[in-house]
Amino acid sequence: MFDRRPFVAGLLVDRGDLLVVTGLGSSTYDVAACGDHSLNFYLWSAMGTTAMVGLGLALARPDRRVAVITGDGDTLMGLGSLATIGVKQPGNLSIVVLDNRHYSATGMQPTATAAGIDLAGTAQACRFRRVERVTELSRAAAMRELLHTGQGPIFIHAQVEADDQKRIMPSRDGYAISRRFMQASGR
Repeated sequence: MFDRRPFVAGLLVDRGDLLVVTGLGSSTYDVAACGDHSLNFYLWSAMGTTAMVGLGLALARPDRRVAVITGDGDTLMGLGSLATIGVKQPGNLSIVVLDNRHYSATGMQPTATAAGIDLAGTAQACRFRRVERVTELSRAAAMRELLHTGQGPIFIHAQVEADDQKRIMPSRDGYAISRRFMQASGR
């Protein structure tokens, strides 16, 4: 297991026009720590929906690469979304799950992954074209390349340390976030 924040920074370095959707809590803080960006779509209080928002965006914008960066709690709450993504097969969508085996936003209660539920195995069963299990920070550059050039749907399961890092808070104004994102992404 490794520190998630440098991993996310490694994914987003020289990101170009990559569209990024974040789940609530730690994944949003980690993406914001890399620097706020107009192509970041932060979801607040939308647990379980992040992958579906990413799917909708990927289907609406097949000309753009879309990366969902979220946590294990959000992914577990929306497991059905993995099946829908597997059926739709969006070639431009990547799901990155930062799995710390805890619900960080609500007090570090253990998630089902702490009891052995295998999210990467679930993505494989849902027919993701590529599933990567990441247990070392050194793989960040290869995963970044996959986000930009790999044939999706892609599932990256990053097993990260369970820590409580400083919260870097981007805007929580949903209207402003959506307007900025739409303008920056050309819609």
